[in-house]
Amino acid sequence: MPRLFGRRSRPSQQPAAAPAPGPNMLRLFVAVELPPEVRRALVVAMDMLRNAARTDALRWVRIDGVHLTLEFLGAVEESRADAISAALRAGVRGLAPFDMTLLGLGSFGGRGQMRVVWLGVGGDGGALADLADRVADSLEPLGFERDERGFNGHLTLARVRDDTPPAVRERLHDLVMRFNAPEFPWFRVERISLMQSTLTPGGSIYRSLATYPLEGDGTAPVP
Repeated sequence: MPRLFGRRSRPSQQPAAAPAPGPNMLRLFVAVELPPEVRRALVVAMDMLRNAARTDALRWVRIDGVHLTLEFLGAVEESRADAISAALRAGVRGLAPFDMTLLGLGSFGGRGQMRVVWLGVGGDGGALADLADRVADSLEPLGFERDERGFNGHLTLARVRDDTPPAVRERLHDLVMRFNAPEFPWFRVERISLMQSTLTPGGSIYRSLATYPLEGDGTAPVP
């Protein structure tokens, strides 16, 4: 079975929510975008889990909002976008494409305080963690501090509503732990994207501002 990517086998904490950006600010993050066939498989898996849960306690992420986030930058001055883009392009130079897949449901918060349902990512070796390291390395000189918890790849599928009682959280936790997710297709990670998230009353709207290809051949060390 493919192993989970990251320095730890399971994500342990949920990233804190960020406030809406002000004027001339962009809410940015760096991510691997999922191909259409993986998104279609995710829709099937989420429908299966939704039908099994049978509750309105979960707020489901829209499928167009599911990304594999490598680094969340938060609200950034629009004038800094070019410098960020140049840093990312240089940062991934020499890295080779790699294969990955999705597997393994989990949750943040523990049984009685469950907050988030997530799906793990896996593949051969630590290529995704290495990619995240290079992204962090490239952005650090621009003042973006590293997350001291380290990188753990996962996709957020749903969040538990704040007013959900502990007994319901426990039931959902137990359901997630025994849920058998369908098999997902493997896919090739060939690029990363600088993404903008715009907050609206109907939810976040995402768009890719730029993409950066992984064009290395995987045979030579990267300086």
